[in-house]
Amino acid sequence: MTADGSSLGDNVRRLRLRRQQLRSPVAGNAADVVRNLLAVQSQEFPYARWTLAQRATATTSSDVEQAVGDGTILRTHILRPTWHFVHRDDLRWLMGLSADRLHQGNKGMYRQTGVDQETAALSGRMLANAVADGAHKTREELAGVLGLAGLPSKGLGFIYHLMHAEISRILVSGSPVRSAGGALKQTYALFDERVPGHTAGPLTGEDREQSLGQLALRYFSSRGPATVKDCAAWSGLTMKDVKLGIHVAGELSPGALESVHFDDLEFHLASEEVEALSSGGDPSLAEDSGLTRIDLIQCYDEYVMGYSQSRHYLGGTAPFFPEDNGPMHVVLLNGRLAGWWRHGFSGGACELDVRMNRPATAEQQAALEAEVERYGRFLGMATKLV
Repeated sequence: MTADGSSLGDNVRRLRLRRQQLRSPVAGNAADVVRNLLAVQSQEFPYARWTLAQRATATTSSDVEQAVGDGTILRTHILRPTWHFVHRDDLRWLMGLSADRLHQGNKGMYRQTGVDQETAALSGRMLANAVADGAHKTREELAGVLGLAGLPSKGLGFIYHLMHAEISRILVSGSPVRSAGGALKQTYALFDERVPGHTAGPLTGEDREQSLGQLALRYFSSRGPATVKDCAAWSGLTMKDVKLGIHVAGELSPGALESVHFDDLEFHLASEEVEALSSGGDPSLAEDSGLTRIDLIQCYDEYVMGYSQSRHYLGGTAPFFPEDNGPMHVVLLNGRLAGWWRHGFSGGACELDVRMNRPATAEQQAALEAEVERYGRFLGMATKLV
């Protein structure tokens, strides 16, 4: 029997759920969640708020918005690249580690959209001046700024000028604002005003090696058991860099990580979890094993996107984009993919469209309803299944 269908596979799932704080012990607040996970994919902001809140004690959507508003948590393009939440204490070194690869990966689109060295320098100066001294601006406002200079103010050209400025540590997320219709809108701020530390270029030499070690330590501690290839795909780094990072992590925190072999692969994880992985003997794992638990997670949750080579332990394919406009976010049943969901709002209430892959038992339905109630507490409004 493969690990995916065996007790070993169950232990992999339970360990990942716990290390990612989807199970106890959870974090104290949203900022601590981001510290643990280092970077959290967040291109769908309303659902990404929930990603943080469901890993922290009594955390609401307003709590997450406040942490983003005051700059404790920042939202920017980094890693693969796509939108991620990153703690402000980690963003400067993490961007220093990955910026060159991000620009290199965007080269084709920069060329296609006319974002060359000269125009990027011009737009960077204009964008920096526009948001200086705490003058946070929405995307629409920045479009007007670039348009006045004859630079792209819409389409891919505009998007890649903004992204270039983010990767170049000129712009970062500001305090969100609400539109007239009530939707939360991202703003942009000056990177140096929101991120502590001194201006620096790409990391080199020992500084870079230390950052690789920090990334490996944080990734495998929070997502293990996982493979080098999993980490490389998640971080956008090469497998060579990840292997170097694991070596340096051993110097930074001796004995913190350990490797094990199963399913013909080498996995890395927090050393204190090795026995629980092989035997399931950890009391906290055994406590969870007999309970029916439903989790509604976003399709870009780190429980999904934190893995590539070993994502099959999820028990299904995600992210998944249905052709019939069905829901795309993930229902977990005891850590395995069991259906799809999305939210909608009508008459001051939140309506959850949840579609299980198999008819729910009475026990599973009760677990689902408990999760729906938890989502309502997060939003601070009445929530119901439709």
